[in-house]
Amino acid sequence: MVSASKQKRLNARKSKKDDPKTAEVKAPSKQTSPNDLPLDKLELNNDLVVTGVLTSLETARDVKAESFSLSFHGRELISNTTLEINHGRRYGLLGANGSGKSSFLEALTSPDAPLPKLMDVYLLQEEAEPTDKSAVEYVVHHAKAEIERLENKVEAILGEEGGVDNPALDDIYDRIEELDPSTFEARAAKILCGLGFTAQTMKKMTKDMSGGWRMRVALAKALFIRPTMLLLDEPTNHLDLEACVWLEEYLKTYNRILILVSHSQDFLNGVCTNIIHLDHKRKFNFYTGNYDSFIKTKEELEVNQMKAYNKQQAEIEHIKKFAASAGTYANLVRQAKSKLKIIEKMEAAGLVEKVDPPRKFSFVFHNVGKLPPPVLSFSNVSFSYSGKPQDFLYRDLDIAVDMDSRVALVGPNGVGKSTLLKLMTGELGPTVGRITRHSHLKLAKYNQHSADQLDMDRNPIDYLRSKFKELPQDMDYWRQTIGRYGLTGTHQTEVIGHLSDGLKSRLVFAEIALNKPHIILLDEPTNHLDIETIDSLAEAINNYDGGVVLVSHDFRLISQIADDIWLCENNVVSKWTNGGIEGYKKMLQKKVVL
Repeated sequence: MVSASKQKRLNARKSKKDDPKTAEVKAPSKQTSPNDLPLDKLELNNDLVVTGVLTSLETARDVKAESFSLSFHGRELISNTTLEINHGRRYGLLGANGSGKSSFLEALTSPDAPLPKLMDVYLLQEEAEPTDKSAVEYVVHHAKAEIERLENKVEAILGEEGGVDNPALDDIYDRIEELDPSTFEARAAKILCGLGFTAQTMKKMTKDMSGGWRMRVALAKALFIRPTMLLLDEPTNHLDLEACVWLEEYLKTYNRILILVSHSQDFLNGVCTNIIHLDHKRKFNFYTGNYDSFIKTKEELEVNQMKAYNKQQAEIEHIKKFAASAGTYANLVRQAKSKLKIIEKMEAAGLVEKVDPPRKFSFVFHNVGKLPPPVLSFSNVSFSYSGKPQDFLYRDLDIAVDMDSRVALVGPNGVGKSTLLKLMTGELGPTVGRITRHSHLKLAKYNQHSADQLDMDRNPIDYLRSKFKELPQDMDYWRQTIGRYGLTGTHQTEVIGHLSDGLKSRLVFAEIALNKPHIILLDEPTNHLDIETIDSLAEAINNYDGGVVLVSHDFRLISQIADDIWLCENNVVSKWTNGGIEGYKKMLQKKVVL
């Protein structure tokens, strides 16, 4: 039996085929018109060059491309590899900072990318523009525009010769039906609520929102539209833990193609069905399963590869020794030549490669010796930006941080976690009460905008040498010092403005470490860092003899370093005692409504 929706499609195709007006519609040219592209597809970086040969069908929903390569400013990021992406799968894209993950996502939006012509690709790259529309109105506006774009695409396909039988129509019809204009506002509000908006903040015009909240609006738009291929680059960077949990649960239901860059192992484990690993040889390697499965499989493959390599090398060595000892005896010489041909055959078939793991970097925060408590204490502190009691973010705080503290601050966006860090540094003063700091206390603070303070026109070595003139100024000293933080080779002498966000963050951490603080305050330190760097950061913190206060949406980092969880909620700060950060996440998962 044909379903009602299926019959509707067949009737639509038949009516288009029989309509004499349709016959006059010209088939679109091979060059796609900018009007046919999602908005995000128009902002391609002109310095990116992508090449490859599409070997899957133009009408396929899966993608296979051979000889895929990508370069940026002439530097090769991805080299002559195979790209294979299947419909219905959710991919986590892994690779070191600066390896080209973000550039790869951007390249997929290029008209030159080796993708099926009719595949919709949407890259969440920029925050929603400031407008007079509310968050809900903004999402609904773009949903209406998407329906119009899809309907125009249907018209164009039906106007092509044989277009009525194009299998791509089924997917487009599915998308039009799922968008369903009658439920636009309710569904837009539901997604925005999941991303942390309240009924009041949903009504705020996007021009009155901060960049972080406009990024959430842009994310809501992407989730609502549900393109054939959705590309998300660090989508949790502007979210609190509660919104991260909601997004993780939502993306588990994404049934098209999702390619996700994330620094959070926890998030990758919850969302991904597959992993794409961009290795240090600039090749793609594909794995089935989530992040934990990838790590396990990769380790097993490397162990087996090393066994095969050692076995083959031992066999080659044995043959060479036999040939060297054959002397002039004719029969032994013949045997030696025969065995040497075995080596030639091995080389012709390709020798087993030795496992060449990427270089590991270890952050170091210098030990500075203990300061006796109290190091940093709040006594009956209340605070509001207006100075009015009715606006207090915090009331009557009695908390303390010393050099043994390992504290993570949790709570929804807007409760004042970053404000609390500013009170600790002295950037803000209490409205009521007193904050006491040890006379020798040196504080350092990292936040997600710290990299903006770097001198973008200088290279990392010159920048740090100018900051620390009391340290040795020779090049070898600074190459070694910066190299500890993962800035190696040409990255050390490249203009900072050309570095990836992850490499800029590493440079900020190098500067913090050289300042030798007693207490480090970290506000979303994992934004733009790869997973290996985050692990190095956790190890450095655990080996550090100073205090740490952390605000992060990365559950795993919190679990690695925090001894205490402080819940910021309802104008107070209280200790979370119900099962650590894992217990806090379980509580948030129970509250999720999709």
